[in-house]
Amino acid sequence: MPATTITAIRATPVTVPLQAPLRHSNGAHWGRFVRTVVEVETADGYVGLGEMGGGGEDATRGFAALLPYLRGHDVFALEAMRLKICNPTASLYNNRTQLHAAIEFACLDIIGQKLGVPVHALLGGKLRDDVEFASYLFFRFPDPRSGDGEVRTIEQLVAFARGLRDSHGFRSHKLKGGVFPPKYELAAYQALADAVGDEPMRYDPNGALSFGDAVRFGQAIEPLNNHWFEDPVFGIASMKALRDFVRIPLATNTVVVNFEQLAANAAMRAIDVVLLDTTFWGGIRPCVKAAAVCESLGIAVAVHSSGELGIQLASMLHLGAVLPNWSYSADAHYHHLVDDVIAGGPLRYERGAIRVPDTPGLGVSLDREKLREYHELFNERGGYAYDRDPSRPGWFAHVPNRQWADPDAHSAPAV
Repeated sequence: MPATTITAIRATPVTVPLQAPLRHSNGAHWGRFVRTVVEVETADGYVGLGEMGGGGEDATRGFAALLPYLRGHDVFALEAMRLKICNPTASLYNNRTQLHAAIEFACLDIIGQKLGVPVHALLGGKLRDDVEFASYLFFRFPDPRSGDGEVRTIEQLVAFARGLRDSHGFRSHKLKGGVFPPKYELAAYQALADAVGDEPMRYDPNGALSFGDAVRFGQAIEPLNNHWFEDPVFGIASMKALRDFVRIPLATNTVVVNFEQLAANAAMRAIDVVLLDTTFWGGIRPCVKAAAVCESLGIAVAVHSSGELGIQLASMLHLGAVLPNWSYSADAHYHHLVDDVIAGGPLRYERGAIRVPDTPGLGVSLDREKLREYHELFNERGGYAYDRDPSRPGWFAHVPNRQWADPDAHSAPAV
């Protein structure tokens, strides 16, 4: 079989609107996701798709800088490609992990197309036909265009969770915290647990809690049906110390995101659940390798979301399909998007799950008109999905929420 060699890499930054701005411990996703769509072209006419978060023009330049390394490279030679992009010297001066992930997605897409098989067949074969997802619940600012979509009060949060369960069929639920004072978020989490009955829950404040607050919060929610307590504090050592006080599985997507950190966790036994992200770990194949290590060590794994469009979502579906030790619903921001750049529109949830593609490659293709539309939106507004409103100072400012105050009176109601 003749080699399938890379001839071009094309990166297109896009801005795709969200239903409403999503709040987190360091500010907010201000009404849009900025993503970079990557296309890898080969000499024999194949085009593979990849995706990475953010980046914009910097990512475009980053991918262009990789082409001299990769022009003429056989897409089947994935380990050699990894060493070209992420070798130790390059990683010291320029961490290319996320760039590698997007190109790896595209190469696997091309290999699958050429062989006529889905990506999951290249990874050992699927063990499940669909991947279940948890609802991903955020405190949200209202959509500045319509005024709709706010989630600030406990009543709004509960109504939002019930609406997502009714519309998408979610049977587990995750609350993104670190926005309001811990006492308020604890009351919200407990109310959410009452509303969803015995359906499992998870809480993630992105490491924003003090150690004392993490202990109090964790001990208070121990009676609930928790999947895990995710990144309440930052650092493997702090998470290890927390285990002495809290009897809930501890999970992370921030302090175990490479093999060196996985080795450290194996020695310390700080983290019970490693949340594998196909972007943060540098691709689908590194996640499969990490899952195999975790299986041997008795560490659970799940699939993490870093804010995906349909291309990365497809990578998450293929990953979730092949992991033998995957036993939790996956995360996804996907249901907060109003649109996508893939042909046929956004992938659909059925009973809280999305089917794993069985067509060759990743199983998704680009809607060229949508790609053009959201690339133009990126160019016109510098990555903003909405026009800035000068009458509301700070509306688009990146203000850390951990200060427990907002510039426009969207602070926490009294508990």
